[in-house]
Order: sequence, then structure tokens, then C-alpha cells
Amino acid sequence: MKRHAFVTGAGTGIGRAVALTLAREGMFVSLAGRRAGPLRDVAKEIAAQNGESIVLDSFDVTDPRAVERGVTEALAKGGEVAVLVNNAGEAPSAPFEKTGADLWNRVLGVDLTGAFHVTQALLHSIRRAGNGRIVNIASTAGLTGYPYVSAYCAAKHGLVGLTRSLALELARTDVTVNAVCPGFTETPLIDAAVETIAGKTGRSHEEARASLAGVNPQGRLVTAEEVADTVRWLVSPASKSITGQAIAVAGGEVMGG
Repeated sequence: MKRHAFVTGAGTGIGRAVALTLAREGMFVSLAGRRAGPLRDVAKEIAAQNGESIVLDSFDVTDPRAVERGVTEALAKGGEVAVLVNNAGEAPSAPFEKTGADLWNRVLGVDLTGAFHVTQALLHSIRRAGNGRIVNIASTAGLTGYPYVSAYCAAKHGLVGLTRSLALELARTDVTVNAVCPGFTETPLIDAAVETIAGKTGRSHEEARASLAGVNPQGRLVTAEEVADTVRWLVSPASKSITGQAIAVAGGEVMGG
């Protein structure tokens, strides 16, 4: 039986790239997300490359009941989950003084508490599967600070902390837990950021995009496929000694001390 990978936020951006990459590696992929349309498009792409997947739509990581329903279906159709990629997230921007409690709670609910819900729901299965892998898609915002995204930075710092804590709890098992921390990546989230910057500053979309690319010392945006390749390595047998790490994929923007 194929190893079973479960990817949240699998319909677009990094989640889509991760799902396609793991399917090419021969895994059965559960595609979890809120919107059916994008998930079905990814499932078609996987089928076109002779891979196997299922669509788990209406999968809201902030709703424990929705998570339980999706996990139950995934286990019934794909068997024990060996690989979990917590990718679901959002990154609205606002000055701290204009960040209301609703925005704060929504971002932490999706980006941090959502990973908690899904990981807790799947951990027993991951341990039963053997050589389990948990990869949390964090961000360089989990390693440093950026203005106007205080909720996002707080959530991603929390996700890195969760990664490290759980990695130590599971260190005597065959389950590893790591975080991947992309810099500004060419995804729909970046498209939204470009729109916001252009709207608020009067700069053109090209100038706004260039300003984000300029944060990367390589002078470019990271691609979703580069992030997916990092995930592919972390879930491979070759990475069994790598756990509790927060790996920046950011062209040198953030370096460990």
C-alpha cells in the first residue's frame, strides 16, 4: 500500500505544489481544504501524472468537528497517514493599532491552532504508520519580524515553537517534526500582498512585487516548487536525523546564529 500523505490548504500555492510533489513520489495524497474547486483541480493534475488522491473539501482547520470528519474519511480511504503537512494559513495585513481581536483570533486560529487540531487528530495514525513525518509550513515570519502583520508573525512564531516542542516529545519514536519557513513566495498570498501594497502606496504592481523580491538577498521570490522540494526531502528516509528544525527557504534572508 502506498504511503499516505495528508496536506492541508492543498488547493493552491505551496499546498498544491507539495501535494503534486508527494504524489510524484508515489504517495497517496489526501487533499484537504475549504474550497472544493481548487482541490478537484489538483486531484485532476495528480491523476494526469498517474497518482492517487482524494478530495476533502469543507475542511476547516479551525473547526474540530470538520477536522474529525475529514480525518475519518481520509483514514477510511487511504489507510494510516504517514506524512502530515500543515500548510493551511492566511496572512492579512494591518497596523498593530488597527488589528482587531477578530482578525487576531482568526489568523491564530488558522495558522497556529489549526495545525494543533489536525496534528492532534492524526498523531496516533502517524505513529502507527511507522517512520512518520510532520512538516509545518511556517514562514520567515516565524523566525524574525515584519511590520503590519503582527498576528501572522505571532502565529508563525508559535508554529515554530510547537514544532520544536513536539519534536522533543517524539524524539524517541520514529516520527520527526520540522518546520519549513519560506520567504516571500510566488503564491496567491503574494498576489494579495501586492494588491494591498499597490493600493495603499500608489506604486505599480510591478514595483510592489519588486519590493517584496528585494527582501530576498538573491533578489527574487521563492517558488512554491522550491518549498515543496524541501518538504520532499524532510519526509524522505534520508532525513530521519532531522527533527525540531525550522528550515528557511529564503535566499539567505534569515540565517541561523
